[in-house]
Amino acid sequence: MTTIANVLVGLVALLHLYFLVLEMFLWTTPTGRRAFGTTPEFAQASKTLAANQGLYNGFLAAGLAWGLLEGAAGFHIKLFFLSCVVVAGLYGAWTVSRKILYVQALPAIAALVLLHFH
Repeated sequence: MTTIANVLVGLVALLHLYFLVLEMFLWTTPTGRRAFGTTPEFAQASKTLAANQGLYNGFLAAGLAWGLLEGAAGFHIKLFFLSCVVVAGLYGAWTVSRKILYVQALPAIAALVLLHFH
């Protein structure tokens, strides 16, 4: 079960790296605008805020990677960063779009559940 949990933790980390790229580097491109449903004008006006958001997603990915690299000793690190992802996902689903619940919070919740069965 630990292997499956770690694979899911890795996938959550990769998702957050993807969010980093979308928010920091692709925000004003057609790909970034399509992903977030923004207009060119809004994307241009908010690109600094999006880059800041992307940086935070990068920190989440780095924390999850750190937990994975620590092996069994990284349990609490993974627990902390997955909990951060869940809180961010729930807040995003509540304030921005329900889609965030499915894309961000649920994968982290599944990883947390599996992590507890190791």
